[in-house]
Amino acid sequence: MSNGDDFLKANFHTHTYRCLHAFGTEENYVQAAVKAGLEQLGFSDHAPFPDRDFGLRMQFAELEEYLSVIDSLKDKYSIQLFKGLEIEYHPVYRDYYRELLDKYKLDYLILGEHMYTMPDGEIKNIYFAESTEDYLYYADAIAQAAQTDCFSVIAHPDLMLKNHFAWDENCRKASRQIIDSAKKHNMVLEFNANGFRKGLQPFPDGQRYPYPDKRFWDMVKDTDIRVIVGSDCHSPEQVWDSDMEYACRTARQYGLNVIETIF
Repeated sequence: MSNGDDFLKANFHTHTYRCLHAFGTEENYVQAAVKAGLEQLGFSDHAPFPDRDFGLRMQFAELEEYLSVIDSLKDKYSIQLFKGLEIEYHPVYRDYYRELLDKYKLDYLILGEHMYTMPDGEIKNIYFAESTEDYLYYADAIAQAAQTDCFSVIAHPDLMLKNHFAWDENCRKASRQIIDSAKKHNMVLEFNANGFRKGLQPFPDGQRYPYPDKRFWDMVKDTDIRVIVGSDCHSPEQVWDSDMEYACRTARQYGLNVIETIF
């Protein structure tokens, strides 16, 4: 990403009303993106699973309409649009991820690991981690997902650090596994602007944003891993807002290998 103002403006982490915790239609987001001067917009609403409702995501019956609506907007607006989904990795759905790319012709999948499968089959939510030991299982799930080569981007890879635990060796080990997996499988890491929208918060080891966490990204900057800034917008006005601008500046200040587009 350029240090000036001439960089390509794009966002590939976009949610719609279909996920039940965001606002605005697909067209509302396209209109906001055009107004903000974006050249590329990727939709990545929370993906449904074909046989189970994990909540706060579109229904499987909506999937084809979601994709059809995006296709219909491509000829209506002077902006490049891409079809994607944000989805968690569970081993039993390995064939489904490939089906989304091949049958449904998605342009990309974002790995947004909120829920993850434990070795004994239990599904846990990283938002409710009981200790930093949970981070090791979380990172292992991301590493397994990376091996499938179905996912282009790891969304908010430091999301685990939003829990109110002090940084410790488990945090370091989990971060290292996620970073090493991204590097090995040539995946893009997302520097997520939505963490900045949540504001500074008190943690056991000091005040900070829940994410992005500089300690994680200091480990990333020592690699050549590509990093994309994502808005993770849940309303049209967030497609390119002051927090997205701040995230772009901060990612550059951290010395990351920031790219402007994943296409």
